Amino acid sequence: MEKIIKPGHKNESTQATLELLYNVSREIAAALDLRTVLQRVLLLSMKNVGAISGSIIVLDDNQQPVDSAIITGDQIHDRTTPQMRIIFEHGLAGWVIRNSQAVLVPDTSQDERWLRRPDDAEDRTGPKSAVSGPILARDQLVGVMTLVHPTPGTFTQEHLSLVQAIADQAGIAILNARLYAESQRHARVMTALAESAAAITASLKTDDVLQRILEQITHGLQVEVVSLALIDPQTQEVVFRAATGEKGPGVVGVRLALGQGIAGWVAKEGVGIIVPDVSQDPRFFPGVDKNTQFVTKAIACAPIRFHGEVIGVLEALNPQQGFFDPDALQVLSGIGGLAGTAIRHAELFERLEAAHQRYRELFEDSIDPILITDWEGRILEANLQAEAITSVDRETLRAAGIGRFQFVNSNEVGKRFEALRSGETISYETTLKAEGGREVPVQVYARSVYIDGISHLQWILRDITERKNLDNLRNDLISMIYHDLRSPLANVVSSLDVLEAMVPNESDPAIKSLLDIAIRATERIERLTDSLLDIRRLEAGQPIGNLQLTLACTLADEAVETVLPIVENKNQEISVLVPEGLPGVWVDTDMLRRVLTNLLENAVKYSPTGSKIYVGARQEGDMVMMWVQDTGPGIPPDERERIFDKFTRLHGSGGPKGLGLGLAFCRLAVEAHGGQIWVEDGPELGACFKFTLPTTLTHTP
Repeated sequence: MEKIIKPGHKNESTQATLELLYNVSREIAAALDLRTVLQRVLLLSMKNVGAISGSIIVLDDNQQPVDSAIITGDQIHDRTTPQMRIIFEHGLAGWVIRNSQAVLVPDTSQDERWLRRPDDAEDRTGPKSAVSGPILARDQLVGVMTLVHPTPGTFTQEHLSLVQAIADQAGIAILNARLYAESQRHARVMTALAESAAAITASLKTDDVLQRILEQITHGLQVEVVSLALIDPQTQEVVFRAATGEKGPGVVGVRLALGQGIAGWVAKEGVGIIVPDVSQDPRFFPGVDKNTQFVTKAIACAPIRFHGEVIGVLEALNPQQGFFDPDALQVLSGIGGLAGTAIRHAELFERLEAAHQRYRELFEDSIDPILITDWEGRILEANLQAEAITSVDRETLRAAGIGRFQFVNSNEVGKRFEALRSGETISYETTLKAEGGREVPVQVYARSVYIDGISHLQWILRDITERKNLDNLRNDLISMIYHDLRSPLANVVSSLDVLEAMVPNESDPAIKSLLDIAIRATERIERLTDSLLDIRRLEAGQPIGNLQLTLACTLADEAVETVLPIVENKNQEISVLVPEGLPGVWVDTDMLRRVLTNLLENAVKYSPTGSKIYVGARQEGDMVMMWVQDTGPGIPPDERERIFDKFTRLHGSGGPKGLGLGLAFCRLAVEAHGGQIWVEDGPELGACFKFTLPTTLTHTP
């Protein structure tokens, strides 16, 4: 039978001690739950020492309180955390923990180590007797036990020794129970995080993800309100994006500076915190409560991280039990880590979806037909315009290959296949064979594209029927002009020759001047009609037949002499820079003279009055390069290839008008001789047209 130990009875005291230790050992051996172990040890100790109240505070490895048991009279207190922390920080138990020393207090009213709470004032409960001792397990401090009697002087050194003996007996059991409780708590945390991960990642819509995060925190921590805020990368402000509860909508959109309020502080410092009483924390910002008419009491706040970077914060407010459990911050921080990945993935997915939607809209709304194929030519996708140009519905197109429409130029695509794989764009003109035998002239643009990480080919088929019709109309007009002008022009030339022979040298200068103007004009028309004929011949692939070895200086001098009258009218100057000793070039002299004349006429047209123009030549290997340099507005880099096409004129040039055939003739003529022609910027301003001519017959086709 258990006995109350009384001072002065040594044998009885020893026997009682042994009985008590035996009972303590038996009671705690049957339990593993920490709270149960603490309550059983405390009840046995109070009963056998004669205390009317008592407490046990359990410490973790960092000497911080993690759990407790408090009994007053017959009442066992369930919610002990707030009182436990007060006793730990300011009471007798805290002193024992800090000093690792048992203590006997005969009269609590005379000992400053005793904490007097409002309900423990002397005029209410009066002075008491208290004894407190550390609980050790393998020389490790795992807790402290304190027993209290309402009568001062009740406890003696013998009681203190007994309390210490009980504490030593219970130390291992309390440590084991604490470790078991921690393992159970960790298991609960991991279970909660696993369930949260499954729930949070079940959606890729940002709004759904945010709502699921809030639901998991509300369920896991049992709190009144949960809110989520993200850091605005532009302003570096903390912006609330979602919140639960009736007041939640009022929080959404609120912005805090980094460091402002609890949320701003966590976002800036990157560490989670629990604030048991916000009224006692200077970091708390009451402005949000004022706007939402909500009363915040306690806050748990943790950062949201993605790849180690803080991108936002989670806040849990006002736990239903009045305080946060020790593992609340661990759960909140764990969900914060999951939330960062889920939020970023959802945002990336939505941006990808938006990009796909924009691509789809551009694809469908394009005015040009577009086909997407694999590298074997199987059609994977087609837009509405592709259906229209091929006269085949989309489903049929997807089952077909591009060979069905015969628009792939094997020479262009085959020769540049590797370039196509490396990302270059191939462009060429061809004819598409549509359904029903209809032929459509198209400009094809082929390039590789990546869709969902897989390389495909994109074929843009631009219908050039109107352009071809216009080109044919122009060609017919040119042919008509040529044939209709040739006969009357020959008559005009003959008549002018006769008139020139009939007019004496000493005749009226005005008549002589008019005759010279007429002769020069007819010569220009002759050059134009000859160039039109040459364009037709060269485009048809006819070779140059009348090749002669000609000096570059001769070509330059004759071309300069032809344009000299218009040069003098604009008060311009032409410098001929042709060194002596240059080898001759094998050319059709008349054709190349017209090439230089065209280039010089353009230089005169586009150069300002009083400016200087240069024509020159130099040897480069077995070629002679000639050039014409003006001081005009120059040629934009993106137009330097196009200006050599037929009927092409620069937009907005503001210069003299024309048909756009002169440079087309120059290119055809130079390339037919085995040379090349191009344009560069002048040394200071203007454009410099350059072309090469062969010095041997081997370069001619």
